[in-house]
Amino acid sequence: MPRIVTYNVHRCVGNDRRLDVGRIADVLASLDPDIVALQELDVGRRRTGGVDQAHEIAQRLDMAHHFHPAMQVEEERYGDAILTRLPERLVKAATLPGYERMRALEPRGALWIEVEVDGRPLQIINTHLGLVPREQQIQAAHLAGPAWLEHPDCRWPAILLGDFNATASSVVYRTLTRQLRPARNLARRKQPSSTFPSPLPVLRIDHHFVSPGIEVEDVFAPFDPPCRVASDHLPLVMDFEVVR
Repeated sequence: MPRIVTYNVHRCVGNDRRLDVGRIADVLASLDPDIVALQELDVGRRRTGGVDQAHEIAQRLDMAHHFHPAMQVEEERYGDAILTRLPERLVKAATLPGYERMRALEPRGALWIEVEVDGRPLQIINTHLGLVPREQQIQAAHLAGPAWLEHPDCRWPAILLGDFNATASSVVYRTLTRQLRPARNLARRKQPSSTFPSPLPVLRIDHHFVSPGIEVEDVFAPFDPPCRVASDHLPLVMDFEVVR
Protein backbone atom coordinates (compact mmCIF):
# COMPACT_ATOMS: atom_id res chain seq x y z
CA MET A 1 0.00 0.00 0.00
CA PRO A 2 1.53 3.37 -0.99
CA ARG A 3 2.36 5.91 1.70
CA ILE A 4 2.53 9.68 1.22
CA VAL A 5 3.81 12.21 3.76
CA THR A 6 3.48 15.98 3.93
CA TYR A 7 5.98 17.73 6.19
CA ASN A 8 6.80 21.37 6.88
CA VAL A 9 10.47 21.01 7.83
CA HIS A 10 11.10 24.62 9.01
CA ARG A 11 14.33 24.86 6.96
CA CYS A 12 15.55 21.79 8.91
CA VAL A 13 15.88 23.78 12.13
CA GLY A 14 14.32 21.98 15.05
CA ASN A 15 12.67 23.14 18.24
CA ASP A 16 16.08 22.86 19.88
CA ARG A 17 17.27 25.55 17.38
CA ARG A 18 19.68 23.06 15.83
CA LEU A 19 20.08 22.90 12.06
CA ASP A 20 20.10 19.22 11.09
CA VAL A 21 19.15 18.07 7.60
CA GLY A 22 20.06 14.49 8.49
CA ARG A 23 17.58 14.47 11.35
CA ILE A 24 14.73 15.38 9.00
CA ALA A 25 15.84 12.65 6.60
CA ASP A 26 15.96 10.16 9.48
CA VAL A 27 12.40 11.05 10.55
CA LEU A 28 11.21 10.48 6.99
CA ALA A 29 13.19 7.26 6.57
CA SER A 30 11.56 5.86 9.71
CA LEU A 31 8.15 6.40 8.07
CA ASP A 32 9.19 4.56 4.86
CA PRO A 33 7.16 6.75 2.46
CA ASP A 34 6.79 6.34 -1.30
CA ILE A 35 6.03 10.05 -1.86
CA VAL A 36 7.06 13.03 0.27
CA ALA A 37 5.83 16.63 0.01
CA LEU A 38 8.08 19.09 1.84
CA GLN A 39 7.60 22.75 2.66
CA GLU A 40 10.02 25.45 3.90
CA LEU A 41 13.23 24.15 2.38
CA ASP A 42 16.37 26.24 1.97
CA VAL A 43 18.55 25.79 -1.11
CA GLY A 44 21.89 27.59 -1.18
CA ARG A 45 21.03 30.01 1.64
CA ARG A 46 23.73 31.40 3.89
CA ARG A 47 21.54 31.12 6.99
CA THR A 48 21.55 27.32 6.65
CA GLY A 49 25.12 26.80 5.44
CA GLY A 50 24.47 26.97 1.70
CA VAL A 51 23.17 23.40 1.58
CA ASP A 52 20.67 22.23 -1.06
CA GLN A 53 18.29 20.74 1.48
CA ALA A 54 15.92 19.26 -1.11
CA HIS A 55 18.76 17.42 -2.84
CA GLU A 56 20.35 16.31 0.43
CA ILE A 57 17.14 14.80 1.83
CA ALA A 58 16.28 13.13 -1.49
CA GLN A 59 19.77 11.65 -1.72
CA ARG A 60 19.58 10.26 1.81
CA LEU A 61 16.20 8.67 1.01
CA ASP A 62 17.33 7.45 -2.42
CA MET A 63 14.47 9.31 -4.11
CA ALA A 64 14.04 11.51 -7.16
CA HIS A 65 12.99 15.06 -6.35
CA HIS A 66 11.62 18.28 -7.79
CA PHE A 67 12.06 21.63 -6.03
CA HIS A 68 10.16 24.86 -6.64
CA PRO A 69 11.50 28.13 -5.19
CA ALA A 70 8.60 30.25 -4.04
CA MET A 71 11.21 32.89 -3.21
CA GLN A 72 14.61 33.56 -4.77
CA VAL A 73 17.18 36.26 -4.07
CA GLU A 74 20.23 35.90 -6.33
CA GLU A 75 21.50 32.35 -5.68
CA GLU A 76 19.51 31.82 -2.48
CA ARG A 77 16.23 29.95 -2.81
CA TYR A 78 13.41 28.92 -0.47
CA GLY A 79 10.40 26.78 -1.27
CA ASP A 80 8.83 23.36 -1.57
CA ALA A 81 9.68 19.94 -2.99
CA ILE A 82 8.21 16.59 -3.87
CA LEU A 83 10.33 13.45 -3.48
CA THR A 84 9.39 9.97 -4.64
CA ARG A 85 10.72 6.50 -5.34
CA LEU A 86 7.93 5.90 -7.88
CA PRO A 87 8.14 6.58 -11.64
CA GLU A 88 7.40 10.29 -12.01
CA ARG A 89 7.40 13.35 -14.23
CA LEU A 90 7.14 17.06 -13.49
CA VAL A 91 3.90 18.64 -14.69
CA LYS A 92 3.98 22.17 -13.31
CA ALA A 93 5.70 24.46 -10.80
CA ALA A 94 4.49 28.02 -10.29
CA THR A 95 4.03 30.90 -7.88
CA LEU A 96 0.58 31.41 -6.38
CA PRO A 97 -1.13 34.81 -6.48
CA GLY A 98 -0.76 37.04 -3.46
CA TYR A 99 -2.96 39.65 -1.82
CA GLU A 100 -2.47 42.93 -3.67
CA ARG A 101 -3.25 45.07 -0.64
CA MET A 102 -0.37 43.47 1.27
CA ARG A 103 2.47 43.19 -1.24
CA ALA A 104 5.17 42.55 1.37
CA LEU A 105 3.85 39.09 2.14
CA GLU A 106 6.11 36.08 1.59
CA PRO A 107 5.63 34.58 -1.90
CA ARG A 108 3.95 31.19 -2.06
CA GLY A 109 3.94 28.45 -4.66
CA ALA A 110 2.77 25.01 -5.71
CA LEU A 111 4.41 22.01 -7.35
CA TRP A 112 2.67 19.29 -9.38
CA ILE A 113 4.06 15.94 -10.49
CA GLU A 114 2.51 12.82 -11.91
CA VAL A 115 3.56 9.48 -10.44
CA GLU A 116 2.75 5.96 -11.51
CA VAL A 117 1.19 3.63 -8.93
CA ASP A 118 0.81 0.03 -10.09
CA GLY A 119 0.70 1.24 -13.68
CA ARG A 120 -1.88 3.97 -12.98
CA PRO A 121 -1.16 7.72 -13.19
CA LEU A 122 -1.68 9.74 -10.00
CA GLN A 123 -1.51 13.54 -9.77
CA ILE A 124 0.31 14.99 -6.74
CA ILE A 125 0.14 18.72 -5.93
CA ASN A 126 2.15 20.12 -3.01
CA THR A 127 1.59 23.63 -1.70
CA HIS A 128 2.23 26.00 1.21
CA LEU A 129 -0.35 28.76 1.60
CA GLY A 130 0.15 32.14 3.24
CA LEU A 131 -0.65 33.29 6.75
CA VAL A 132 -3.24 36.02 6.06
CA PRO A 133 -6.81 34.68 5.65
CA ARG A 134 -7.65 36.75 2.56
CA GLU A 135 -4.34 35.75 0.97
CA GLN A 136 -5.08 32.07 1.71
CA GLN A 137 -8.53 32.36 0.16
CA ILE A 138 -7.13 33.83 -3.06
CA GLN A 139 -4.54 31.08 -3.26
CA ALA A 140 -7.03 28.29 -2.52
CA ALA A 141 -9.40 29.59 -5.19
CA HIS A 142 -6.51 29.66 -7.67
CA LEU A 143 -5.60 26.06 -6.85
CA ALA A 144 -9.24 25.03 -7.25
CA GLY A 145 -9.48 26.70 -10.66
CA PRO A 146 -8.36 26.01 -14.24
CA ALA A 147 -4.66 26.53 -13.56
CA TRP A 148 -4.47 23.53 -11.24
CA LEU A 149 -7.29 21.21 -10.13
CA GLU A 150 -9.52 22.06 -13.11
CA HIS A 151 -6.66 21.90 -15.61
CA PRO A 152 -7.32 19.36 -18.41
CA ASP A 153 -4.17 17.44 -17.41
CA CYS A 154 -5.27 17.07 -13.80
CA ARG A 155 -7.31 13.95 -14.37
CA TRP A 156 -8.39 12.01 -11.32
CA PRO A 157 -7.11 10.40 -9.22
CA ALA A 158 -5.28 13.28 -7.53
CA ILE A 159 -3.93 14.27 -4.13
CA LEU A 160 -3.52 17.89 -3.02
CA LEU A 161 -1.46 18.19 0.15
CA GLY A 162 0.76 20.51 2.12
CA ASP A 163 0.73 23.19 4.79
CA PHE A 164 -2.42 25.24 4.25
CA ASN A 165 -2.14 27.31 7.46
CA ALA A 166 -5.91 26.80 7.73
CA THR A 167 -8.16 24.59 9.82
CA ALA A 168 -11.30 22.68 8.87
CA SER A 169 -13.47 25.66 9.83
CA SER A 170 -11.82 27.97 7.27
CA VAL A 171 -12.97 29.28 3.90
CA VAL A 172 -9.85 27.66 2.42
CA TYR A 173 -10.98 24.23 3.61
CA ARG A 174 -14.50 24.73 2.29
CA THR A 175 -13.16 25.94 -1.07
CA LEU A 176 -11.00 22.87 -1.59
CA THR A 177 -13.52 20.35 -0.31
CA ARG A 178 -16.00 21.38 -3.00
CA GLN A 179 -13.85 19.28 -5.36
CA LEU A 180 -11.78 17.03 -3.14
CA ARG A 181 -12.38 15.13 0.06
CA PRO A 182 -10.43 15.54 3.31
CA ALA A 183 -8.48 12.33 3.72
CA ARG A 184 -8.67 12.23 7.51
CA ASN A 185 -12.47 12.04 7.27
CA LEU A 186 -12.23 9.03 4.95
CA ALA A 187 -9.61 7.06 6.87
CA ARG A 188 -10.66 3.62 8.04
CA ARG A 189 -8.55 4.08 11.15
CA LYS A 190 -8.94 7.12 13.38
CA GLN A 191 -5.68 8.38 14.83
CA PRO A 192 -4.40 11.78 16.06
CA SER A 193 -3.66 14.04 13.10
CA SER A 194 -2.95 17.47 14.58
CA THR A 195 0.47 18.68 13.45
CA PHE A 196 1.21 22.10 14.96
CA PRO A 197 3.04 23.00 17.12
CA SER A 198 4.97 19.75 17.18
CA PRO A 199 5.79 19.59 20.93
CA LEU A 200 2.07 19.76 21.79
CA PRO A 201 0.03 19.68 18.56
CA VAL A 202 -3.40 21.24 18.79
CA LEU A 203 -3.96 22.55 15.23
CA ARG A 204 -4.77 20.66 12.04
CA ILE A 205 -3.30 22.96 9.41
CA ASP A 206 -1.48 20.35 7.31
CA HIS A 207 -3.84 18.36 5.11
CA HIS A 208 -4.28 15.71 2.44
CA PHE A 209 -7.22 16.26 0.08
CA VAL A 210 -8.09 13.40 -2.27
CA SER A 211 -10.19 12.92 -5.38
CA PRO A 212 -12.44 9.99 -6.24
CA GLY A 213 -10.28 6.99 -7.09
CA ILE A 214 -8.29 7.23 -3.84
CA GLU A 215 -9.18 4.90 -0.98
CA VAL A 216 -7.73 6.11 2.33
CA GLU A 217 -6.61 3.52 4.84
CA ASP A 218 -4.98 5.68 7.50
CA VAL A 219 -4.01 9.28 8.31
CA PHE A 220 -1.84 10.05 11.33
CA ALA A 221 0.77 12.41 12.75
CA PRO A 222 3.60 10.46 14.44
CA PHE A 223 4.39 11.85 17.89
CA ASP A 224 7.65 10.14 18.85
CA PRO A 225 10.54 12.20 20.33
CA PRO A 226 12.43 12.72 17.03
CA CYS A 227 9.28 14.09 15.35
CA ARG A 228 8.55 16.40 18.27
CA VAL A 229 11.95 18.09 18.01
CA ALA A 230 13.01 17.93 14.33
CA SER A 231 10.62 20.69 13.10
CA ASP A 232 7.88 22.94 14.43
CA HIS A 233 5.36 20.75 12.53
CA LEU A 234 4.80 17.02 12.80
CA PRO A 235 4.77 15.05 9.55
CA LEU A 236 1.32 13.99 8.38
CA VAL A 237 1.18 10.48 6.94
CA MET A 238 -1.45 8.92 4.67
CA ASP A 239 -1.69 5.28 3.59
CA PHE A 240 -3.89 4.85 0.54
CA GLU A 241 -4.77 2.80 -2.51
CA VAL A 242 -5.51 3.89 -6.07
CA VAL A 243 -8.73 2.10 -6.91
CA ARG A 244 -9.31 3.40 -10.44
